[in-house]
Amino acid sequence: MTNNSVSSTARVLGAGLRALLVLTLVCGVLYPLAVTGVAQALFHDKANGSEIKDSGGRVVGSSLIGQRYDLPPKDGEESPAPDLKWFQPRPSNGLGSNSVNTQYSLILSGATNRSGDNKELVEWVTAAKAAVVKDNSTPTYKVNPADVPADAVTSSGSGLDPDISPAYAELQVHRVAEKNNLDVGKVEDLVAGHTTGRLLGFMGEPRVNVLELNTALRDLTRG
Repeated sequence: MTNNSVSSTARVLGAGLRALLVLTLVCGVLYPLAVTGVAQALFHDKANGSEIKDSGGRVVGSSLIGQRYDLPPKDGEESPAPDLKWFQPRPSNGLGSNSVNTQYSLILSGATNRSGDNKELVEWVTAAKAAVVKDNSTPTYKVNPADVPADAVTSSGSGLDPDISPAYAELQVHRVAEKNNLDVGKVEDLVAGHTTGRLLGFMGEPRVNVLELNTALRDLTRG
């Protein structure tokens, strides 16, 4: 009786161990390898993080995550000033004076969740719009406050949006051209060439990826 019990227990344990080994091999080795292989074969760019490379082949970031373009911070400066020779992205979170995600940090994501009539939000939008008008006006081109699009003064829901509207990109053209000693027409062509339309012609909105645009701008200024 005892021998039968021990034998039965051994068979159960053996079957369990074999099942563990088989499932570990299938689910822990073969399946991940198969998924990785398919991803690399069919979606190589996306599987590797949608990396953006400059003309020298150096990875400069991901097309999925926004970046800031600031001057080196000065001593005692609470937040660095934007480097105006580059196209600027949306505010990284909240608005220009946000304190939640000031550097497009990947450790957190989110917006301010304030209502449209929130007093502090209205003050932020007003200040952000004034800064956009000031920063993008040049001796030969004055920005009309009414032409400042919403994405220039508000962040996306995630605070990590890599894209801006064509309207915001076009608003920055004259300033970028002046700061880089480029012809306005060349910079306009650069924006047009990096404007992506609606998905399938009707989904979403036209957009401009800021990192891709600035990478092309860097190549243009070095050319």
